[in-house]
Amino acid sequence: MRVLCFGSLNIDYTYSVPHFVQPGETLSCTELRLFGGGKGLNQSVALARAGLNVSLAGAVGEDGRFLLSELGRAGVDTRHVDVLPGVRTGHAIIQNNAEGENCILVFGGANHCTGREQIDRVLGFFGEGDVLTLQNEIRELEYLIRSAKARGMTIAFTPAPMNAAVPLLPLELIDYLFLNEVEAGVLLGRRAEDAPLDAARALRERFGVKNVALTLGAAGSVFSGETGDYTQAALPTEPVDTTGAGDTFAGFFLAGALQGLDTQRAMYVASAAASIAITRSGASASIPDRDEVLEKIYRNG
Repeated sequence: MRVLCFGSLNIDYTYSVPHFVQPGETLSCTELRLFGGGKGLNQSVALARAGLNVSLAGAVGEDGRFLLSELGRAGVDTRHVDVLPGVRTGHAIIQNNAEGENCILVFGGANHCTGREQIDRVLGFFGEGDVLTLQNEIRELEYLIRSAKARGMTIAFTPAPMNAAVPLLPLELIDYLFLNEVEAGVLLGRRAEDAPLDAARALRERFGVKNVALTLGAAGSVFSGETGDYTQAALPTEPVDTTGAGDTFAGFFLAGALQGLDTQRAMYVASAAASIAITRSGASASIPDRDEVLEKIYRNG
């Protein structure tokens, strides 16, 4: 079994600020750091650090070549990432406040150059029994979903950033849907955080998704799927930067499920991984490896 993550690669410009900038306000930041990011890059790193054989497909400009080196050090195969001349790598402007919360502005750049020629070329190396993970930061998602399913691949999808195109995708072909309470609320047209497990069930019923994992920040996570319904409390942690926490959860949960863990255990491992990630700055840079996560679980009993 191989995992293909077809998604975005970003350069994250992370600004530490006392509070999020307000309309009309000029605010001085206390620090600027550059990290590798993008939901495709983040999830591929999480999957690799959780112990899976992972390839990432996507695109960067010449300014993003250093991201390929970072991915290689994390154990991710980058041979399917195209380097495009004359195109800027996608990037994100991230404000990280004193409470560890963030707000993010994204420029798609090379991520929006995904086309059917690249999709067909890359999918030619994968087939039945392999896994495809997707996020909503590249183009031709419907073509990707249908093409991968026709090859017999298992598909996981994170519909972030949420937009009006998501409900129009063939979500009934999705095996694992990962989203937060805000994204779930948009899809359902109502608040999801008031009854999150009901919301996860409703998403399955409305869109025909096999398995739904809904993250709730400090309130933990819920799951509704083929193995039943489950809840998982968040592990107590003092957050430094929550960027990439959802991608860490998704990567470690999916890895656990594919490695044969029961659902409740996979949720616990994913929660432990996310709880480590939010104590560090950056997106992919904050993602722990499997041994760190197991050590934390051992310490917590």
